[in-house]
Amino acid sequence: MVRRTRAEMEATRASLLATARKVLAQHGYADTSMDDLTAQAGLTRGALYHHFGDKKGLLAAVVAQIDDEMDARLQAISDGAEDAWQGFRQRCHAYLQMALEPEIQRIVLRDARAVLGGASPDSQRHCLQSMQGLIAALMVQGTVTRADPQALASLIYGSLAEAAFWIAEGEDGAARLAQAAVALDLLLRGLLAAPAKA
Repeated sequence: MVRRTRAEMEATRASLLATARKVLAQHGYADTSMDDLTAQAGLTRGALYHHFGDKKGLLAAVVAQIDDEMDARLQAISDGAEDAWQGFRQRCHAYLQMALEPEIQRIVLRDARAVLGGASPDSQRHCLQSMQGLIAALMVQGTVTRADPQALASLIYGSLAEAAFWIAEGEDGAARLAQAAVALDLLLRGLLAAPAKA
């Protein structure tokens, strides 16, 4: 029996993920054949089952990888903003804009919801914790009206997630994004603390 090195195993897993992302983005989960996918990767079905268990496990791994990349992009927006409030607002808008990106739209917002029931609990928890931290910091600064940060994060995260699904599902995605952007600004303005009266 040939023992494979850790580097070889990681290279096999990375090759399967990269190929799966390309094929799933082009054809969608339902029309993606595991035989075609492994052939394109130059690997066997056994390699796929070893690393991911099954087709659904492969989809979950691809979604997790894209989620991580989306999170890094959103964090970069926060980090580069002129102030914390603008960073938060721009981050929320960017999340909705991602719903029009073909790979995110098909794999994360359509297939993951249909096949996996949506984002993984770990991914949801991470997003909520991140948003909760941002909101709590804005409350400490006096920018956002004080309320329970966890409750507020849950409401905003849920609103953004549902709006992203709504944008991704429609043939008129760009029009839906424009409508959602207006509604988002209306919602976010409601968070702002009233300026102190002279």
